[in-house]
Amino acid sequence: MGTMTAPGSSNTQTGTAQKTLGQYLFDCLKLEGITDIFGVAGDYNFTLLDTLERYNGVRFKSGRNELNSGYAADGYARIKGLSALITTFGVGELSACNAIAGANSEHVPLIHIVGAPPEKDQKEHKLMHHTLMNGDFDVFHKVYKLITAYTAVLTPENAEIEIPTAIRIAKEKKKPVYLVVADDLVTKPIIARKEPVPPRPTSNLNTLQAATEQVRHLLERAHRPVILVDVKTMRFGLETAVRRLADAMNVPVATMMFGKGAFDETHPNYMGMYGGSFGSSEVQTTVENADCIIAVGMLWADVNTANFTAKLNPLVTVDIQPDMVKVAEAEYPNVLAADMLLAVQKVGYKGQGLVEKAIFPYDQITGGTDEPLSAAIYYPRFQQMLKEGDIVIAETGTFYNGMAQVRLPRNVTYIAQGGWESIGYATPSAYGASIAAPDRRVLLFTGDGSLQLTAQEISSMLYYECKPIIFVLNNDGYTIEKYLNVKTEDQQYNKVPRWSYTKLAEAFGGDAFAVTVRTYGELDQAIIQADKERARRLCIIEMIAADPMDAPENMRRMRNYLEMQEKQRSQN
Repeated sequence: MGTMTAPGSSNTQTGTAQKTLGQYLFDCLKLEGITDIFGVAGDYNFTLLDTLERYNGVRFKSGRNELNSGYAADGYARIKGLSALITTFGVGELSACNAIAGANSEHVPLIHIVGAPPEKDQKEHKLMHHTLMNGDFDVFHKVYKLITAYTAVLTPENAEIEIPTAIRIAKEKKKPVYLVVADDLVTKPIIARKEPVPPRPTSNLNTLQAATEQVRHLLERAHRPVILVDVKTMRFGLETAVRRLADAMNVPVATMMFGKGAFDETHPNYMGMYGGSFGSSEVQTTVENADCIIAVGMLWADVNTANFTAKLNPLVTVDIQPDMVKVAEAEYPNVLAADMLLAVQKVGYKGQGLVEKAIFPYDQITGGTDEPLSAAIYYPRFQQMLKEGDIVIAETGTFYNGMAQVRLPRNVTYIAQGGWESIGYATPSAYGASIAAPDRRVLLFTGDGSLQLTAQEISSMLYYECKPIIFVLNNDGYTIEKYLNVKTEDQQYNKVPRWSYTKLAEAFGGDAFAVTVRTYGELDQAIIQADKERARRLCIIEMIAADPMDAPENMRRMRNYLEMQEKQRSQN
């Protein structure tokens, strides 16, 4: 007998059991705290899934399609810090493309694992199913190179190098990565390879000191500084550092729209959302008249800056990014955000806090019991119902704009796809969030149009006994799209079929508390009832909007701005 060792058997010379590629892969994911992997079965990933079924401590969570499973993995990663997705070759991975590109756009670390045709068939360029029938097995891998931070073709020889590398890059860059493995290699024993782990990035201390000196000069002359918190604060785990800075400096703090949830909105210095000309004019005045702006993790994107109506004076802005800092016009590369935030704190600036107590748009509950549902009525009710520790998922569209203005309690995880804005994201994401945090209350706010793209995942929620409270805003179509198109009226393409949303659970073979509400009184009762019911079952509250074109204030301001722009265009 030779020295070949069978999968999982002991090698008598070294006394260690050789792990198979599949076992090693799941070991690595388990070490990162991943307890559930999303995906859809397909014949090229059977060996991966068979290995996973026999594996302890990580479970497979099957989705209704790959796109939705990708969104679910995205929601899971936003809570747990990392997630994994398994699809089959070609048909499965292309179906998940949109979700992976979204994770890239939104800085969400996710490991996408693809089961591919057997190695021998690939080498012989056989015409296999799920391919383009041209013998090319690398084409989908090439697609993924463009939308992920790292890709690798796994083999027993390179597994011990490639898998840890991919995971490290996903965590450092907060981006998705892609691993493809031939179906027949999953059960092969891996060849032990120990590579030195590259050191974690550190700040260049001279550059850090130079940047800090420049910030010190700015703050010495400043009388009205503000801190502006944005999305990368959340993605790169900088919330605590930012909070400490805000406590130490005692200056007003605002968040950007993408950055909602990155700063404690009950903090005495929190003044609200900075939404350029579409948001609160008090916040706009304070931010734009500041003589030093410390911006953390900012993303200067159209929606985030209210169509670029946000105006920050670059000469007084300290732009702190995960791995570099820009102070006024000077760039300081290789400075880590955590170090910079601490350095700014040590400058020792002491402010006066908020000049006057902040007023939030939804602090006052208005409307009588029989009043039909409108944004002015239901957003204050949502604000009142939220509790510490909730997970709030807001779908792109009307709810994304409205929920942005709701003041969140402490320790709420707020999930929305501000930049990628793929409608339909929120429902599967809420499923992923429910799997990630089974003990927390999950609240999904989605529109009728969006829900129709990915409603199948309510089936997965029921199947895996997830119990979110789902609010469906039935405003008869894509209201956000109607607002964005100022050129025409009453577009046919922005209408959607009328579904019986409260019957979805039944159709999906499950049990839910489901109710349709039309007035403030009915909504109020439904919320009270849902909070009692949610311990044992999923809840669906369908809200019929009295006026399909009703929308929160910031959306109306956006509409007015777009109409004004359109007028100017047509006059030129």
